[in-house]
Amino acid sequence: MSSAANRAAALFKSEFGGEGRGFFAPGRVNLIGEHIDYNGGRVMPCSLSIGTYAAARRADGRIRLVSADLPGQNAEVALDELSSLPLTPGAFRRFGWAAYPLGVAAQLIIRGYPVGGFDMAVCGDLPRGSGLSSSASLEVLTCAVLDGLYGPWLDGRQAAEVSLAAEHECAGVNCGIMDQFVCAAGVKGHALLLDTHTLDFEYEPFDLDGDVLLIMNTKKPRKLTDSKYNERRGECDEALAAINSVLETPRDALCAVTLGELDACRAVLSPVLFRRARHAVTENERTLAAAQALRRGDNAELGRLLTASHDSLRYDYEVTGGHLDAIVDAALMQEGVLGARMTGAGFGGCAIALCRADRAGDVSRETARVYLEKTGIKCEIIPVQTGSSPFGKA
Repeated sequence: MSSAANRAAALFKSEFGGEGRGFFAPGRVNLIGEHIDYNGGRVMPCSLSIGTYAAARRADGRIRLVSADLPGQNAEVALDELSSLPLTPGAFRRFGWAAYPLGVAAQLIIRGYPVGGFDMAVCGDLPRGSGLSSSASLEVLTCAVLDGLYGPWLDGRQAAEVSLAAEHECAGVNCGIMDQFVCAAGVKGHALLLDTHTLDFEYEPFDLDGDVLLIMNTKKPRKLTDSKYNERRGECDEALAAINSVLETPRDALCAVTLGELDACRAVLSPVLFRRARHAVTENERTLAAAQALRRGDNAELGRLLTASHDSLRYDYEVTGGHLDAIVDAALMQEGVLGARMTGAGFGGCAIALCRADRAGDVSRETARVYLEKTGIKCEIIPVQTGSSPFGKA
C-alpha cells in the first residue's frame, strides 16, 4: 500500500473511528495532442500510477469529508441539504476543496442514483500545482467511492461526464472532458486515444519497459494561462472562418483541414493565424502518428514526435514561455532522453520527458541543475509509470 493510501486510512481511523474501504483514482498526463481539444482534434493522454486515495464507508444521512493534504479544512453537510442546493459555483464555494466531491454527489443525486451518506478521508501523491489533474482525480475518486458503496452504476464514460458536470456547475471551472475521461477510463500499460469531438476512444499499448516517463514541474505559476487560452481559441476561430471562405466544402474544425488545404488558403490568413492553424493541423497528425508508434512499440519515434510537438507549441502556437522551454531544452541535452515537451495549457506548469530507465537518475539531476542555472528555480522531477483507473477496461 502506498504512503498516501496509508495516510488516508490513518486519517479515517482518527477522524471517524474504525476502518474505511480503500479506493484510488489516478492523475493523468497528456502525452501528445495539445491545444487541439477545442479544434476537433485527437488527444492521447495516459493515466498515472500516482493520484488520489480514499478510505470511505457508508454513513446515515450525512457526508463528512477530511483531507490529509489540507488539515483542518473538514467539510460536513446533511444529505437533505446537499440535495436542495442549486448546482452553481456560488452554492458550493463555501465548501472549499470539498466542492469537488460534494459536486459529484450532487450530480449523481440529480441524475436519480440512490446516493447515501458517507465518510471519506482522502490523500494524494500528485505534486501540488503540477497540472496533473488533481481535481479530476478527486472527482473520479468520489464517483468510485459512491459507485462502490451504493452501486454499481457507472462506466468510465458516465463517471467522466458526472465529474465534468461537477467541475463546470459546482466548482465553476470550464474545462474540457479529457482530464476526467482518462482519470476514469485509463488502463495501466496503455495510452488513451480520444476523439474530443465524438468521445470515441481506443486504447493504445504504451509499454515503458526499459524506458521511463519523467514529469518535470517547472514550479512556475501559470499566470497567463486564462488570457492566452482565450486569445488562442479566438485566433483559431478566426483562422477557420478565413479558411472556410476559400474551401468549397467548409470544415467544422481546424483539425479537419489538411496541411495541403491550409497551404492553399495561406493568402487569406495573416502570418499569425497561419501559424496557429498549422499547429492545430500538424499536432493532430502527430497524435495519430504517435498512436501508430505505440502500436509498433517504437518509443524512439514517440520521443521524436514529443519534441516536434513542443517545437510547434513554442514557435507556431507560442504558449510555452521561457521556463517550459528551459526545462525541455535542459532535458534534451541529456544522454538517454528520447524526447520532451510541455504538457498542459502552457506558460508554466509541467513538461514531460521520455528517457531510458537506466539514465533516469542522471537525467533528472542534470536537468534540474541546468534549469536552476537558467532560471534560479528548483524544479521537481519525478519518474512515473502508467496506472489504472477505477472504471478502465481495455
